[in-house]
Amino acid sequence: MELAFTRPDKVKLLRQPGRLIHSIAGQSESAAWNSLQDQFDNLEKHTQWGIDVLEKYIKFVKERTEIELSYAKQLRNLSKKYQPKKNSKEEEEYRYTSTRAFLATLNEMNDYAGQHEVISENMTSLIIGELTRYVQELKQERKLHFHDGRKAQQHIETCWKQLEASKRRFERDCKEADRAQQYFEKMDADINVTKADVEKARQQAQLRHQMAEDSKAEYSSTLQKFNSEQHDHYYTHIPNIFQKIQEMEERRIVRIGESMKTFAEVDRQVIPIIGKCLDEITKAAESVDHKSDSQMVIEAYKSGFEPPGDVEFEDFTQPMKRTVSESSLSNSRGDGKYEPKFGSKSKGKLWPFIKKNKLSLKLGAGPEDFSNLPPEQRRKKLQQKVDELNKDIQKEMDQRDALTKMKDVYIKNPQMGDAASVDHRLSELEQNIEKLRLEVQKFEGWLAEVEGRLPTRTEQARRQSGLYEAQNTSAVNSCAQDRESSPDGSYTEEQSQETEMKVPATDFDDEFDDEEPLPTIGTCKALYTFEGQNEGTISVAEGEMLYVIEEDKGDGWTRIRRNEDEEGYVPTSYVEVYLDKNAKGAMTYI
Repeated sequence: MELAFTRPDKVKLLRQPGRLIHSIAGQSESAAWNSLQDQFDNLEKHTQWGIDVLEKYIKFVKERTEIELSYAKQLRNLSKKYQPKKNSKEEEEYRYTSTRAFLATLNEMNDYAGQHEVISENMTSLIIGELTRYVQELKQERKLHFHDGRKAQQHIETCWKQLEASKRRFERDCKEADRAQQYFEKMDADINVTKADVEKARQQAQLRHQMAEDSKAEYSSTLQKFNSEQHDHYYTHIPNIFQKIQEMEERRIVRIGESMKTFAEVDRQVIPIIGKCLDEITKAAESVDHKSDSQMVIEAYKSGFEPPGDVEFEDFTQPMKRTVSESSLSNSRGDGKYEPKFGSKSKGKLWPFIKKNKLSLKLGAGPEDFSNLPPEQRRKKLQQKVDELNKDIQKEMDQRDALTKMKDVYIKNPQMGDAASVDHRLSELEQNIEKLRLEVQKFEGWLAEVEGRLPTRTEQARRQSGLYEAQNTSAVNSCAQDRESSPDGSYTEEQSQETEMKVPATDFDDEFDDEEPLPTIGTCKALYTFEGQNEGTISVAEGEMLYVIEEDKGDGWTRIRRNEDEEGYVPTSYVEVYLDKNAKGAMTYI
């Protein structure tokens, strides 16, 4: 009897994953990564490389931001380095159009540096921060997908091992059944074998055949299960995992492309502002005016002196008294008689070539009235001083007004403060204001002298000497007469015995001394007591009535008379003047 069974070599099997691809080669390929199912390890390396590229780009952007910050810092330091220092000579130099344009360039460069800081800040927040968070999320997602892929791979390998074990068991049972069948046939053909032995061999062969059939059924069931698992693995699970990995990788590629676009947009956003900075620099450059700067040089260094005239020929061949030409620049003013010794050098100088005298006053060491400066420079300095004093007066007056308001508030609301507490400060402010006003009057007097507003130099000098430092008046006047101007704005002084000679009296002085007294033009009342201790001034008591013989000419002083022998100048702010428009030339004393 023969038992029919299917041999294991007749069963069609699908082997290991490396060979399983051929079973699905007939399937239509899509653009997805399903065609790379046998490249699991390579895809794992590729996605890791993609993350490395992303991290490399983050590092690149980070270094770019550091460069931008460093560049901005260097630009700011450069702009600060060349900014003019306050209260220095450099600050005065920036009145020229060229230097003002340079200052505008420095300011615009500071704004230009600010735009590079904006680039750094935007790149840090929009690229570095976003990509850093995305990389962390990407690493977690990649780890999850490849974990699922390995898990699916391990599952299909386990199913394959179960199929192999079932196959080997079926193969073994088939071979055992063949051997049992052959042994039964041999025993059945042998006439010497007992019937019992034949029956035993037959039962053994049937048992083996039954075991082979059971193994076959088990192998067939395992094979069907494996094929089902394999189909799900290669057509469902792995494609889904690979699709997720592909989407993850494509998102990474899109994200780095967007970051590169943002990289360019961050720069593009500041281009208009940088353009404005450059436009302002161009505008400042176009504002440079060489004619204006040249005029400023003239205003800054103009001395007000006229060039000297021709030097006359002095004939030393004649034994006669010689005098220096009036057109020469020797210090003949204020001298008595000029008697040069034979063989002595002439003191005449050519103005354009005068060298600065060693005794010239240094900067900051000049007299208070700037009499060491040329007329034009002296006028500017005096005007500047008057403006500064007026500003100080305005500040003091503002403080006084504020304290007065505060005092009024305290008077109306005693609970808020003591009104008497501000009296001392108000008194100090009044004193300061009065001192500053006197200073203003002093400098305005000197300014009026320079500008030629006063009638005579002698009269104005007497007013000033009566007010301020009478002991220095003669020295200042003599120095002013004995100085010569040099092109650099300083004066040279002649050290000779001629400057020490006294000026002899002239007929003009005699006529001036015999001049008739000035007529009264009104009366005045002294508001405050004034101690006239200096020459040219007169003391008055508060409430005293006096006669006005000359009103204030703009220097802050009024000329008054008490009687025929007592007259002088008092500060205009110390008296209340009542001018008499119908006053006659004669006056009567009481």
